[in-house]
Amino acid sequence: MAFVESVILRDNGVALVPLSPDHEAGLRAAAADGALWKLRVTSVPEPEQTGAYIETALHMRAEGSRFAFAVTDEASGKVLGSTSYHDIIPAVKRLEIGWTWYAQSVQRTHVNTTCKLLMMGHAFDTLGCPVLGWRTDNFNFASQKAIERLGAKKDGVIRGHALRRDGTIRDTVMYSMRAGEWPEARAQLLYLLARHT
Repeated sequence: MAFVESVILRDNGVALVPLSPDHEAGLRAAAADGALWKLRVTSVPEPEQTGAYIETALHMRAEGSRFAFAVTDEASGKVLGSTSYHDIIPAVKRLEIGWTWYAQSVQRTHVNTTCKLLMMGHAFDTLGCPVLGWRTDNFNFASQKAIERLGAKKDGVIRGHALRRDGTIRDTVMYSMRAGEWPEARAQLLYLLARHT
């Protein structure tokens, strides 16, 4: 299935490589950089759950519903975080980008913008997706701002949609971008990246 076929995406010193058990130690170290699993509104694994996190991602890939990447520094191979294509619907060539998190030390750097450019470009230009989606917790304001900065449009809020790790029920904010909006979004992201670097 094209949406979960092995691919490595790279640019600006960042490489997105298919997540595997070999990334467990690196993923655990990235999560420890900022104790990210303590954040209420994210899906970062606790250190002892890193192996299970990878196993779940690989199981979902085998089912065709998710393709998880390890975000790595291309030169050193150091794991910086993880991101995924998920909620893949081949019949309509639709997928979402999410399960995204980075070590605190690389947040607010070129890493996220580079990853999104690579993933959006691959989805629109190679996989031929007519639309991409994003979703986030209604209290994850940083994530909402980051998604909007990509040029995605807010579709609405699904109330009472999913459980958080603390057992509370979250509302989910949904976003999307159509293929026709991609050229302008790409130009803006390249501009922001050039200014940042």
